Amino acid sequence: MKRLGHLLCTLICAFVAIAPLAAQDNNSGGKISGSLQLNANFFMRDSLIGAANTPQYDRQLYGGESWLNLAYSNWGFDVGLRFDLFNNSNLLNPTGSYSGEGIGRWYIQKKIDKLGIYGGYIYDQIGSGIIFRAFEERPLLIDNALFGLRLSYDLHPNWKIKAFTGRQKQQFSTYNATIRGISIDGFIAAKDSTSSFSLAPGFGAVGRTLDDESMNSLVAILNTYPQDDAFTPKYNSFAFSAFNTLTAGPFTWYVEGAYKTPDNMNDPFGVIIRDGEPVTGDKFIFKEGTVLYSSFSYAAKGLGISLEGKRTENFSFRTRPQEQLNRGLVNFLPPMARVNTYRLNARYNAATQELGELAVQADIRYAPSKKIAFNLNASNITDLNDVLLYREFFFDVTFKKDRIWTLTTGVQHQNYNQERFEFKPGVPNVQTITPFADFLYKFDRKTSIRVETQYMHTGMDEAAGYKQDYGDWLFGLVELNLAPRWSFVVSDMYNAGPGKNSPADENGKKLKLHYPRFDVFYTLKSNRISLSYIKQVEGVVCTGGICRLEPAFSGVRLSVSSTF
Repeated sequence: MKRLGHLLCTLICAFVAIAPLAAQDNNSGGKISGSLQLNANFFMRDSLIGAANTPQYDRQLYGGESWLNLAYSNWGFDVGLRFDLFNNSNLLNPTGSYSGEGIGRWYIQKKIDKLGIYGGYIYDQIGSGIIFRAFEERPLLIDNALFGLRLSYDLHPNWKIKAFTGRQKQQFSTYNATIRGISIDGFIAAKDSTSSFSLAPGFGAVGRTLDDESMNSLVAILNTYPQDDAFTPKYNSFAFSAFNTLTAGPFTWYVEGAYKTPDNMNDPFGVIIRDGEPVTGDKFIFKEGTVLYSSFSYAAKGLGISLEGKRTENFSFRTRPQEQLNRGLVNFLPPMARVNTYRLNARYNAATQELGELAVQADIRYAPSKKIAFNLNASNITDLNDVLLYREFFFDVTFKKDRIWTLTTGVQHQNYNQERFEFKPGVPNVQTITPFADFLYKFDRKTSIRVETQYMHTGMDEAAGYKQDYGDWLFGLVELNLAPRWSFVVSDMYNAGPGKNSPADENGKKLKLHYPRFDVFYTLKSNRISLSYIKQVEGVVCTGGICRLEPAFSGVRLSVSSTF
């Protein structure tokens, strides 16, 4: 694999190098573009908040990662190359250290009449991604590209079929399991040109075949199970989905149903009976899976309404069943809770539950005029046994005064199953009430100031005799913008009412700690540089609907992003 990668990368580099010279003679208009993203973390040990006992805090003191992209287009070809670099990075494992460098992605693409050919590392999905999604989320170091070949063919101007095969990327190598799939997508519009009625149907199928090494490892584990918990694992699993988007005037309705044949899966909360006693922990199971997802929206005359619903049962689809958390995901299950942006509102997030979830969400936006707007959001997520996992009610209102100032204020209520989402056994659901306000004032076209504040009130953990989790929080932020170059941000997250998990002094007294942050941003054309001092509490971090629990952070972070 490495030899093949080096050979192809050499060919791509040679192609990119000589193409501009050939373009001068043929006047073919070749185009080169690229981008750079770089993060550098300088770790400062703070055992009081839990920023300790990892390689970075104990001895390495530094960790970073960067991605350098280069793309070239000419004569109908698109080629690209990405160099990835990781030095003592904590993105792959927040409590570990990862170093590596090499070609993180390359691809060659060509369209020949109606046939499209794409080889290399592929990012793609079928439907909403429920049965297949090859994607990247850099903040969590998830890069589930498919290393293989994809062919597409235009059956009709509005209909396309595509097929792909390959293996899933794993840092600078690949998993050994093979993945293949096929899909067909179309678009049907009303014959009346004045009508806004249309359909966008589609169908997809994906297959995964385990490699012998993964199968042998799984069999060895199953051989230790009691007879009632053991099963005969299968090499192959197949997933199918049908989906459609219906548009009629201001209404849009999307629906997708998916089925997966019986598959080997890992249940992190599974119970194994050993010597007549239940033992809770990771357990492999063998079951078929289903997902039904639908969304409905209406938008017209200042009013926007969206409704979503999803039922998931045993739909863990991974390149190998031994992978857990966010690793080895073949598919993507759409999240069903609001994506919050304010610091305290976003502290508790509902990670998608692959093995069992019944979720609904509603969002209503109403703007009676340009000066005022209302937003109401509600979501409720339970498992298939009606155990509450997450509930949120969110309301805000925005006032605008011409182009001078904008005020947004509101309140949020959450009920969060910390035992399920953060694997903390025996803890009660965290219940919060969080009022917030955000005020933006523009002095002129280039200068503005924004002030943001939130207060989180949490319930009591009666058994512990403390507030739940870390207790009550107060957050404040001031942001000064001097367009188009500079931005300065100062914020503080204060543990005003410490809870069960808050740090304590030597006498056991819970401490009211500050978690300050200072940011400086500089922008010059397409280049942006930021330097930040950060002290951050432990919590769940979500990106693009993918969540994970991260430990506390203390240190300085330098970030650079550039496009060219």
